[in-house]
Amino acid sequence: MAIGQLKDVETGEINGLEDLEKPLIVEEQTVVGSDESGSIWMVLICTFVAVCGSFEFGSCVGYSAPTQSAIREDLNLSLAEFSMFGSILTIGAMLGAVTSGRIADLIGRKGAMRLSAAFCSTGWLAVYFSKGALSLDIGRFSTGYGIGVFSYVVPIFIAEIAPKNLRGGLATLNQLMIVTGSSVAFLIGTIIPWRALALTGLVPCIFLLVGLCFIPESPRWLAKVGHSKEFQVALRKLRGKDADITQEAAEIQVYIETLQSLPKTRISDLFQPKYFGSVIIGVALMVFQQFGGINGITFYASETFASAGLSSEKTGTIAYACVQVPITIAGAMLMDRSGRRPLIMVSATGTFLGCFLAGTSFYLKDHSLLPEWVPILAVGGVLIYIASFSIGMGAVPWVIMSEIFPINVKGVAGSLVVLVNWLGAWAVSYTFNFLMSWSPSGTFFVYSGFSVMTVLFVAKFVPETKGKTLEEIQASINS
Repeated sequence: MAIGQLKDVETGEINGLEDLEKPLIVEEQTVVGSDESGSIWMVLICTFVAVCGSFEFGSCVGYSAPTQSAIREDLNLSLAEFSMFGSILTIGAMLGAVTSGRIADLIGRKGAMRLSAAFCSTGWLAVYFSKGALSLDIGRFSTGYGIGVFSYVVPIFIAEIAPKNLRGGLATLNQLMIVTGSSVAFLIGTIIPWRALALTGLVPCIFLLVGLCFIPESPRWLAKVGHSKEFQVALRKLRGKDADITQEAAEIQVYIETLQSLPKTRISDLFQPKYFGSVIIGVALMVFQQFGGINGITFYASETFASAGLSSEKTGTIAYACVQVPITIAGAMLMDRSGRRPLIMVSATGTFLGCFLAGTSFYLKDHSLLPEWVPILAVGGVLIYIASFSIGMGAVPWVIMSEIFPINVKGVAGSLVVLVNWLGAWAVSYTFNFLMSWSPSGTFFVYSGFSVMTVLFVAKFVPETKGKTLEEIQASINS
């Protein structure tokens, strides 16, 4: 669910994100002079507008969980039809992510966000007016395409407008707002009808479209397309009217020229021996992230609680929503304190425990053992799972991915990794209900097995990237 595509997957270019490998939380203190006070506010306003797209992302992801039973009952959908509705979001998102780099380069970061908001708004309206499975699927696919573009353009825009000392901290807001949007959808969905919940998805789109009228375009994109005058105006608006932007403007121009001089890479280049280790690590981490069951458990949480015999499925859904946000914040704070490997191994251990407990609860239910413990173990297992995933498995694979690939292949490698991630998300979200019909306990035991494999793989093959240069990371991988 934590889809953090950060590179231009169409052209293989890295769009001015030279500081993405810096810590997510920057601890240095910066004294802001009077000439920069205005710029800080403008950067914060721009970030707030952009992360409305992240909130929309979370709203789309969280929509299916609290609405499953109501939609199936009202529209008389079969299990297969609702599974298609839930999972087709990921197909749209995959296409959106793959085309997002080209779109953002052609019409700008603001233009791409407007296009995303238009697709999401159209999709929500289609869901609201749906009378059957087809219109539901079209609406869900449209919102999926929109969030696929958002998954690329929002972190890109934030990274390109923020000063270096604020970039890491502001970048964490993207993931935080995705989780917040999902949690809010979970909570609101327990008290309002599914059609009304679809209309709430329009709210962040409206805020975004209005806000985009008042903020500048990314200076880096303006410089890249040769709009030098607009580039200077936008950069000055972001940094303050009295700030000296000469040095930063020169650095941006030099960096863009350097990127444009790099040879373009192809997918086949990734299978050279010097890149193969990085590719295996990047792809494997995305496979383990998705096949640990996150999108199945998230998309259909309410029905999972109901299947376990919880007297009120809304109670479990509310608890689920309340866990995500604080744990995600804790994970961001721990990222550069504990290191990548320990955090992801602890996280995967927690997801194993959560799935094992949930699987055990369904096993006890199937064999009519300890019936009073079944709902407790199910809810406890799912909450442990989502807390553990949020603290590491959600974000850390994307951070590692951004660090293990050399600069000349980051774009095309990012394309491959994102494609694998979305394909995994679709496979899990589509098959979850069928697996639960086959064996609820077996479903969670399968997911727990992937968590065990994650721990073993990270312990054996994934290097610690915290505080290392790109050359040091490459040396540790190739060794």
